[in-house]
Amino acid sequence: MSEAERTVIVAIPFTQDQQETIRNASPTSTFVFSGTDTADDGDIAQADIVMGNLPPQQLVKATHLRWVQLASAGADSYSAPGVLPEDVLLTNSVGAYGHAVSEHVFAMTLSLIKKLPLYRDNQKARTWHDEGVVTSLKDAHVLVLGLGDIGRRYAEMASALGAHVTGMRRHVGEPPRGVEKVINNSGLATVLPQMDIVVSFLPGGAQTRHLVNADFLDRLHDGAYLLNGGRGTVVDPEALYQALESGKLAGAGLDVTEPEPLPADSPLWKMPNVLITPHVAGGYHLPDVLDAVAHICASNLAAYCAGQPLRNVVRR
Repeated sequence: MSEAERTVIVAIPFTQDQQETIRNASPTSTFVFSGTDTADDGDIAQADIVMGNLPPQQLVKATHLRWVQLASAGADSYSAPGVLPEDVLLTNSVGAYGHAVSEHVFAMTLSLIKKLPLYRDNQKARTWHDEGVVTSLKDAHVLVLGLGDIGRRYAEMASALGAHVTGMRRHVGEPPRGVEKVINNSGLATVLPQMDIVVSFLPGGAQTRHLVNADFLDRLHDGAYLLNGGRGTVVDPEALYQALESGKLAGAGLDVTEPEPLPADSPLWKMPNVLITPHVAGGYHLPDVLDAVAHICASNLAAYCAGQPLRNVVRR
């Protein structure tokens, strides 16, 4: 196939300037810009490349498909067996969300340890009430599950305020900046009793499902905090509720839940020591996120057209 015959569907809400950046990466390709909900089935059928997170069931219609460039960092719904043909390349946008997600979860951390949600509740009730002793990141022991772009940025911020950060990842290796020690999954049992705050940025999938379960939480000391900015399936929701209800956990900050959306009858909604946001840490709430996604898409498209290796290839 020549470059001139290549059809690229871009289902990402890029600005005009960002669209021009994508076009410049492959000037002779044919581009169709659409939303994830407005992509035409006829266009999809002709697509060689799809940029964005079209529903997996819609991608079945893309019989010419050679490559999917996701706008998200997570690829769970696309990397599962049978979703895409084996010869279709899959890449994600890891690196675009580190700034946004790490800041959001860091803000949740400070809010919880300073009891700001309780004071917000008091404000709504017009109650002038002292909620008592708070804690600090200074000298706190923090465990970051997942040391990708987001986890590393979070670790740097926590370390800057005096926290002692341990990171968990698949391959131990040298600690990145802001991390004092790196462990793998087998080292969790040893370090959990020391941790004041556990923060997960892990992806979904069979290997991480309910990693944070009753046994995991029981190993923490009483009064620890748990935050999740990765995937909701990492945390067993029943075990989380029991740990919060019993006082084992002092609080939890959740930008992701299992399931999503969190059902209206979930007891987590009414727990005063739980801070919930509806999976908004990422997305395009910060303008620079969309700029970063556009840069990844454009650089990968230029590399693809030149027959060069692509960034962020997802193993399947």
